[in-house]
Amino acid sequence: MHGSRLGRWFLLVSVGMIGASGCRPTTFLAAAAISQGAQWRTHREPSGCWTFNGLDPRVPPRIRPGSYATATRSVHFVDAANLGPHSYRFLWSECNGIAYTCRGGHIDIAHLRKAADWTGHLAAVTLGHIERNETHFRFKLREPTVYFVTLTFPPDWDRLDEPERERIARKVSRQFGQYGAYTALTWHEIITWFGYRPRLNVSEFPSAFSWEDIYSNLLGVHIAGAALEQEDCPFSEAVAAIMDQQLEGLGWQSAEVAREAAEALRGQWYSQGWFMTEVRKRNFDVGLDDGYVTPCLVPSALVCPSPEPHPLPVPTLDALADVGFSARVEIEARVWEEKRILKALGSDARRRIDPGVDFAPLMSYIEQDASRLEK
Repeated sequence: MHGSRLGRWFLLVSVGMIGASGCRPTTFLAAAAISQGAQWRTHREPSGCWTFNGLDPRVPPRIRPGSYATATRSVHFVDAANLGPHSYRFLWSECNGIAYTCRGGHIDIAHLRKAADWTGHLAAVTLGHIERNETHFRFKLREPTVYFVTLTFPPDWDRLDEPERERIARKVSRQFGQYGAYTALTWHEIITWFGYRPRLNVSEFPSAFSWEDIYSNLLGVHIAGAALEQEDCPFSEAVAAIMDQQLEGLGWQSAEVAREAAEALRGQWYSQGWFMTEVRKRNFDVGLDDGYVTPCLVPSALVCPSPEPHPLPVPTLDALADVGFSARVEIEARVWEEKRILKALGSDARRRIDPGVDFAPLMSYIEQDASRLEK
């Protein structure tokens, strides 16, 4: 135990020294390793009998810092065909950065992996609550926001035998995991637009709804949904295999092509100042109009002649009714920007956010705000 603590202190000191030298990506990776180790030690509540292969509902996903899809300092471009393994826990050999695909545009691999892991985590959490017949629970991601969930069970639930209940519970949990993760990650983009910043000295506004974010998140959600169906394969292994299949289907490209595609957008979709990158191209398509998110393709990507974008459907809770379930999610913001967000909704009183009702007017406000900023 003493040696373990000493090792952690040594790693913490190393992280601080690395951070002071300006190697932010390495700092984030080391911090993620410490965070993941602490999570595995502190979550000791017993898990149930119903589980997804390779997922422990007591352990949330590790930190995965994303990046801009811009040819600027510290942005790492990757070969989409050689991303290495995927690991819910920390793994040095995992490759993250910005990739490019002909039909999906730029993909932030860290965002994709993060979305996949949160989908798996929320599915595992939901499965445990269903097994215990719990109709109310809450969850959160990294920011202070809390998501309150109300589950309604089928009236004949107690009359079903256990194998049938587990089969249905797995289906419901997969679908809710996808919906919950996509909703929470979209909410993160919303509060970031309104000024939320996890580090007070660093604004993340330039990354809010940047052209690759939403599609990267949604692709990760879909990959995780497919991985959760492969019950004979550990989650991380399934995600890695399906990620390769999906990126190949989208027309994966080399790291050089990814960088060239980003460089071609300089001065149009983004510009670089002395201290920060200014992102001009946003993708506000979160699927509210037609139920699909369409990616932003780079017009000048010569390796992709006449590419057709590949839209992805956004997850909903509608299919839960097929097995007699229903679910409702309410969002308690718990961020300093809450008053501004509620004001945009025309509300003065503090209240919870209903994604199914409030996301549409919030996105309309954000798009109008973006138009004002462009003038």
